[in-house]
Amino acid sequence: MEPINNLLRGKSQNKNYDKIFQEVFADADVKKFLSEHHDQLTEDDIKRGRSKLYEFVHEKHLVQNGGASVAPGYTPRLVVSAKQIDVTYVPTDQLLRQQAIQAKRNRVSRRFMPKFIENASFDNYYSNNEGRAEAFNAAIEFVSHYPQKDFLPGIYLSGSFGVGKTYLLGAIANELADQGIKSTLIHFPTFAVNMKSAISNNTTTQERDTVMKAPILMIDDIGADALSAWLRDDVLGVILEYRMQEELPTFFSSNFTMDQLTDHLAQDSSGNVEPLKAKRIMERVRFLSREIHMVGPNLRQRG
Repeated sequence: MEPINNLLRGKSQNKNYDKIFQEVFADADVKKFLSEHHDQLTEDDIKRGRSKLYEFVHEKHLVQNGGASVAPGYTPRLVVSAKQIDVTYVPTDQLLRQQAIQAKRNRVSRRFMPKFIENASFDNYYSNNEGRAEAFNAAIEFVSHYPQKDFLPGIYLSGSFGVGKTYLLGAIANELADQGIKSTLIHFPTFAVNMKSAISNNTTTQERDTVMKAPILMIDDIGADALSAWLRDDVLGVILEYRMQEELPTFFSSNFTMDQLTDHLAQDSSGNVEPLKAKRIMERVRFLSREIHMVGPNLRQRG
């Protein structure tokens, strides 16, 4: 079928005019539409609406054949509006699936996190290892019971490199996104560097508060680097204090156990040792999460 503008430029100039409209009225969807609305449309209404019937059939064929339609991602639908035949456009199943995927991804805010967590899932989690099974079961338990009336602590995943801590955090976030729940994941060492850079832009409070108030926060790789006293006390400490007061679920991953992280945080990047400040931070970590130690081979080195 030729474009509608060419067809309607003047029927006297178009030898195929009658033939084309025979095809339009023979279209199964057009016949069904006219049958369903026979009590609403007169012959004059149908005559005036021929251009819309043609538009519908023309665009429908374009969509079916993968052509460039007037509304990419949408399919035409015939409607009656104020006793006139009209064409409306509704999303295709493919577009709806794409929108659902994008909406899910938008519920997971990744800040400085690896791209692979976009597709992390419980189904693909390597859990046939006793050292990972406990963490996997705890993750399922959290997702199954959140949200609930009482405060539900997150999980503190400790373990060596490559045992799947970050992947499991991503899988939890994606499972929650399926339920319409938003979460924020941050790679803490990179976040700390970004906070230092934000000083010159005077945006440190904004950066910190965005993370601090996330409905669910996942702090990845905490303890990877020594922190300045400012980052430890005025950034991490303030974030955790707020989340403890508001009872907001918080997850952590670290190569350190909680006890090891306490010792690590006691000494700042300048070499000052302040064990009381470290213990204060860890009181909040322990309130917000429950530790599970993961063991197993380094999955990053699997063939």
